[in-house]
Amino acid sequence: MSTPKIDQPGETEVASSKSARVLLPGAEIVQPVDPESDEEPVEEGSTDEPQEGDFLEDFPDETEDLELVHARIGSLTNLRLPRFANYLKRLCLRQNFVSFLDPEVFSLLTNLEELDLYDNKLKTVGDALLKLSKLETLDLSFNLLKAIPEGFASLTFLHTVYFVQNRISKINGLESCVNLRSLELGGNKIRRIENLESLVNLEELWLGKNKITKLENLGTLKKLKILSLQSNRITKLENMEELDDLEQLYLSHNGVKKLEGLEKNINGNEIPDLLALEPQLGAIKSLETLYLEANPCQTKDMTGYRRKIMLALPQLKQIDAT
Repeated sequence: MSTPKIDQPGETEVASSKSARVLLPGAEIVQPVDPESDEEPVEEGSTDEPQEGDFLEDFPDETEDLELVHARIGSLTNLRLPRFANYLKRLCLRQNFVSFLDPEVFSLLTNLEELDLYDNKLKTVGDALLKLSKLETLDLSFNLLKAIPEGFASLTFLHTVYFVQNRISKINGLESCVNLRSLELGGNKIRRIENLESLVNLEELWLGKNKITKLENLGTLKKLKILSLQSNRITKLENMEELDDLEQLYLSHNGVKKLEGLEKNINGNEIPDLLALEPQLGAIKSLETLYLEANPCQTKDMTGYRRKIMLALPQLKQIDAT
C-alpha cells in the first residue's frame, strides 16, 4: 500500500490509503538537550520558522495514520485534527515546534493508540491525555518536561512510554499504568528509583544518564528482563534478589567497586577479577548478556578474559558488545 507524501509546501498528493505522511526535506541536526541546562535546544544552522497551514487538507477523514515529520509545525490548530477523530489511531508529530496540546482537540481523538511527539517544545501536556484511554504507545522524548505529566490514571492500556532527554527529576504518576511493559526515562535528572511498585508487568526499565545513587524499590518488578542504569552514581549492587527473569543489566560508568549481589553488566567500573562469576551468576539461567569491558579483569587479561567467562557462565549468548 502506497503512502501519500508531501515533499514541499504546496506540493500534495491526494491520499489513496488510510495512511498519510508529511515530511519536509532538509532536516537539520538538533543538538541534544543538556539535562543540567534550563536553556531550550537550538537547531544548528537552521533559521526555520514554524510553518502554519493545513498540511492535511487533501487527506480523507477516514485516515488512520498521520505522520508529520520535520514539517516545522508550531500550532496544531490549522491541521483540523478533530475531523479524523473517528478513525485516527496513530499520530506522529516528530521534530516540529509544537509547544501546546489543546485539550479540547485531543479529548476528541479517543481512538488514538500511538502518539509520537518526539523532539518538540513541550514544557507540559496539560489535560491533553485525559481522554486517550486506548493509548498504547506514547513518546515525549526530547522535550522540555520537568515532571511526568498528570493524567496517566486513565491510560490503562499503555504499554510503552518514552521520556528520554527531558528534565524530569522524580518518578511518579504512573501507578495506574499496570500494563506498562517498557518505561524509558534516560537522560533526565532522576535521583531515586521509586513509585514503580504497581508496574508488575514491566519488562524493560531504562534509567541511564540520571543521578541515581542506589538500587532500590525493584522487588515487585518480577517480570523485568532489561534494567539499564549506566552513567549514574551507583556504588553498590543490592536489592535485586527478586529479579528472577532479568536477562540484561547495564551498569557501566557507575561507581561500583566490587562484585556483590546480582551484577551482570558493570563495564567501566573497577572489578578486579572474575573469581566471583560462577558462584554468584551461574545459577541465573536466564542471564544471556554480560558486559565487563573496561574493568581490570579484562584489561589485565586480554587473551584469557573471554574464555574464562565462557567456562564460568556457559548460558551466556553475548559477552560485551560482540
